[in-house]
Amino acid sequence: MFRWTLIPLCFTAHYDDKEMTAGERDQVIVGCNYFTTGTNINLFWYKQLPNRSPTFILGQYTTEPDFKKRFSATSNSTSRIFPLMIKDVRVSDSAVYYSLYYCALFGAQ
Repeated sequence: MFRWTLIPLCFTAHYDDKEMTAGERDQVIVGCNYFTTGTNINLFWYKQLPNRSPTFILGQYTTEPDFKKRFSATSNSTSRIFPLMIKDVRVSDSAVYYSLYYCALFGAQ
């Protein structure tokens, strides 16, 4: 029997503790560098408001409908970056943004 296990490897934006400021209607890019020797990784971005659980924004292959118009991210596996772009910034975008990646590990039992 074979089993897939997902292992979280990093919360990049959170550990960087960088604060950014922008004016309304600006465009912001939140950086994310990831480090892995794995080749089959999945990248994600989350938004966390104060006293709330993180909310999924997007992954490499999907974006939540509420975020599609203004949030995007494109991965570059050569540079190992997955920056989050927020267009037309609003006051309601003020939050902590987390970048997370998973490696899929294949195991035999």
